Amino acid sequence: MSMSSTNHTSLACLVLLFFSATLLSHTASRLLPDSSSYESHEQWMARYGRVYKDADEKERRSKIFQENVQYIHSSNNGMNKGYKLAVNEFADLTNQEFTSTRNRFKAHECSTSTSAFRYENVTAVPSSMDWRKKGAVTPIKDQGQCGSCWAFSAVGAMEGITQLTTGKLISLSEQELVDCDTSGVDQGCEGGLMDDAFEFIVKNKGLTTESNYPYKAVDGSCNSNEASNHAATITGHEDVPANSESALLKAVASQPISVAIDASGSDFQFYSSGVFTGECGTELDHGVTAVGYGTTADGTKYWLVKNSWGTTWGEEGYIMMQRDVDAKEGICGIAMQASYPTA
Repeated sequence: MSMSSTNHTSLACLVLLFFSATLLSHTASRLLPDSSSYESHEQWMARYGRVYKDADEKERRSKIFQENVQYIHSSNNGMNKGYKLAVNEFADLTNQEFTSTRNRFKAHECSTSTSAFRYENVTAVPSSMDWRKKGAVTPIKDQGQCGSCWAFSAVGAMEGITQLTTGKLISLSEQELVDCDTSGVDQGCEGGLMDDAFEFIVKNKGLTTESNYPYKAVDGSCNSNEASNHAATITGHEDVPANSESALLKAVASQPISVAIDASGSDFQFYSSGVFTGECGTELDHGVTAVGYGTTADGTKYWLVKNSWGTTWGEEGYIMMQRDVDAKEGICGIAMQASYPTA
């Protein structure tokens, strides 16, 4: 064999070896776990103190985590949205798992709106409002894996009106509502309604403090001693006229307001920052508190909403939701069933 043939044979072998190695590499990458995703899941577990019962559970959660991470990255790199998603403490949960344990607002089966709306004749409202800056909003709380959003929404509105009427910002007890307001629609971690919470507070002649009756994130027996140790009272409650963002604006300009929204989407689960304009329906499943409104530098109008999923979610526990949308119900139905306590 000539030197030339030997060189050609060697070159052919090298090319074949290169392609074989490349093919094996690609095959292995499909068969082997994504080490970077596994590493990020491990880092995420360490950050949030997540522990699984066994290897099978960890493997299942890791798969869900990777799918959620892919969704978040895809969403953020997609169309030019005014908001961003982020990997948060809920990243190893499917959307169904996430919503089923937290979103337990029980919507009105029929209209129960009252005729009174004390802000009906308000004509001038500020261009923006942030009740946090006026000292009427307590720090972000965390409902945990308990469907008590309705209690946090009602308490948030009551803390607001209490501060506006007394000058004192007092953190009030959601657990008292979870444990004691159980004779009607409201059923603790199984869900409830803000209007019914207000009714209970009126009949109970008040609500005690968070420190007196701390939150446990589980249903418990009513501590009647603490439930009679009132720290704040309300005289009643009123509904904001339904399907009117202009009416809701008058109300939020006057005090923090309990609102119900459809928070069932993955974009809501992983919301991180910006004005939320994501797709959502009007199947109201979550109670939150509207604590302000405003307009961004680029002219996007928004509602400032206090959530009860801890400070690692959203903008340190808050979300800005698009205001003055085409749909009369408001984004995610925010204008459908708003209400507030009176004092």
